Amino acid sequence: MRCSWISRVFSLASLGGGCLAAALLFPAIVSGQTTPLPPTQQPVPAQPAANQAHPLDPCLEIAYKGMKHIKEDIKDYTCTLVKRERIDGKLLDAEYMYTKVRQEPFSVYMSFLKPDAVKGREVIYVHGANDGNLLAHEGKGLAARFGMVSLKPNSALAMKDNRYPITELGLYNLTRRLIEVAENDRQFGECEVNMSQAKINGRECTMMQVVHPVPRKNFLFHVARIYVDNELNVPIRYEAYDWPEKQGGQPVLMEEYTYLNLQLNTGLTDADFDSRNPQYNFK
Repeated sequence: MRCSWISRVFSLASLGGGCLAAALLFPAIVSGQTTPLPPTQQPVPAQPAANQAHPLDPCLEIAYKGMKHIKEDIKDYTCTLVKRERIDGKLLDAEYMYTKVRQEPFSVYMSFLKPDAVKGREVIYVHGANDGNLLAHEGKGLAARFGMVSLKPNSALAMKDNRYPITELGLYNLTRRLIEVAENDRQFGECEVNMSQAKINGRECTMMQVVHPVPRKNFLFHVARIYVDNELNVPIRYEAYDWPEKQGGQPVLMEEYTYLNLQLNTGLTDADFDSRNPQYNFK
């Protein structure tokens, strides 16, 4: 599985952020669906033709196997998710969120840890529940007085200061989007793929880097790096860069997401995704 996470991932694993007073969580790239399909019901792209060679081919082959592994072998997981995104040209501060994800039905719980502006915020989304909405509340300030709010995941309020909606979160979505974008990229040349060993938070990883040297309208990034945990065989970090603003300059960070302290198959239940859970602060 070490090659399986290459190419522009759209950082499905990320999400969170914004200020619920003016707007709340999760921007959308959703294609007009008011009730998005859960991850494991999303269509899988066709596999590459065997007679066409491309630097991404070995990674694509493993990505299909990785999607099968995630769907069949990983029921749920918890982690501290760290997100940093560039929104409207501005690189925002990193956000830390304790996160729970269940595959079926697709369910997410997030508790924001820092920075201080978002600390205490909680968000829940369960596919097929709450009229398709996410439930959220702020942890402090004037917005916290409104208590729990219910929002469409791709609504304007749920999209501020985020690149993707909560419905696009998770390892399965990450791999699916990886395949879609890599399949697009393999139609063109100018793609360099390199692998090396690295550590993320003390975890041994295989780092895969994809570079498009020349800006083209067909490519979504200049450099993408994916770090796959060698023991868990899942991606625990993704970062993507745009081309330098000036010739000879440094690549521009667009987004980065890191899964810290990832724990697989922890036995999450309905209570973990219920706003009435006494351990949560929804009101």
